[in-house]
Amino acid sequence: QVQLVESGGGLVQAGGSLRLSCAASGRTFSNYAMGWFRQAPGKERESVATITWRGSTTYYIDSVKGRFTISRDNAKNTVYLQMNSLKPEDTAVYYCATRAGSVTPQIRYWDYWGKGTLVTVSS
Repeated sequence: QVQLVESGGGLVQAGGSLRLSCAASGRTFSNYAMGWFRQAPGKERESVATITWRGSTTYYIDSVKGRFTISRDNAKNTVYLQMNSLKPEDTAVYYCATRAGSVTPQIRYWDYWGKGTLVTVSS
């Protein structure tokens, strides 16, 4: 059974940084893309950053480009999201997800999800 467990969320002031981690277990994740998504109160879940199996290709939504960096350590089955210059509008529950094959911003095509970690950015 696939499990994804996020950690690293918390309360931070605007301009600060956080590093999220997501540990995956339950199968071999060869050729599995991984991604970070977020859902703010009253809003739909959105794709924030995604990364291919080898880490050679990454995608970001425009609002986080230059501030967030996604990376992965396949030996540890872990994906990270380094978040710098945080803004109040980054406040959301952040979810990790994985899927077989390539990345896609379409949330419905991601197979496995973690339970999320809350990030709160105060102004």
